[in-house]
Amino acid sequence: MIRLALFDIDGTLIRTGGAGVAAFARTGETLFGIQNGVARMRFAGRTDTSLIRELLARHDISPTPENRARFQEHYLALLPRVLGQYPGRVCPGVREFVTALQALPHPPVLGLLTGNLRAGAEIKLRHFGLWDIFAAVGAFGDDDEDRNRIAAVALARGRALLGNDLAPEEVLVVGDTPHDVACGRAVGARVLAVATGGAGWEELAATRPDWLAPDLTRVSVEEISGPGH
Repeated sequence: MIRLALFDIDGTLIRTGGAGVAAFARTGETLFGIQNGVARMRFAGRTDTSLIRELLARHDISPTPENRARFQEHYLALLPRVLGQYPGRVCPGVREFVTALQALPHPPVLGLLTGNLRAGAEIKLRHFGLWDIFAAVGAFGDDDEDRNRIAAVALARGRALLGNDLAPEEVLVVGDTPHDVACGRAVGARVLAVATGGAGWEELAATRPDWLAPDLTRVSVEEISGPGH
């Protein structure tokens, strides 16, 4: 029985069409004069805080708390405008999957487990009309640079909401990269991997998630929710 379902954002719930990466690049250029700063960086499954640190360090800019705070502030101010300039979309099956979860006799709480800054997560999901669905609980890039520790924060917040009897196997993590699978495993959660974003089918299959699907249109909520629902 799933009592808490935690979703990644980029590549799992939405595709921004490159808006997030573009906002990062423009912020680096505007604040620090970094040209083509994200060209060799891998964003999929990463935390925003680790990406900011890497971008600054790559260009010999000290990743001090002050520099990172300046970057975050500018990035978050820029992101809403950039989202409107790129052809983003909600990933296939997301709305239907969520509706099916909510229709269960004992629906799980829906939340977020993401490397996005919390404010960035809200900006992105509000842009696509999804924020209010997942705002009940979550953990974000602000909480830690390491995805596994973010997962531990999400579990703790889930227990604060649902009770300390919330067992790890009653938590479902939904994501699109090996990082998502790993952070789910780190807290003992069950994992649904979807090949809609940062990793292909074979790469995801190698991580041995509990369920693997091309997208959320191919997932049975009844199978995942198990007996008791």
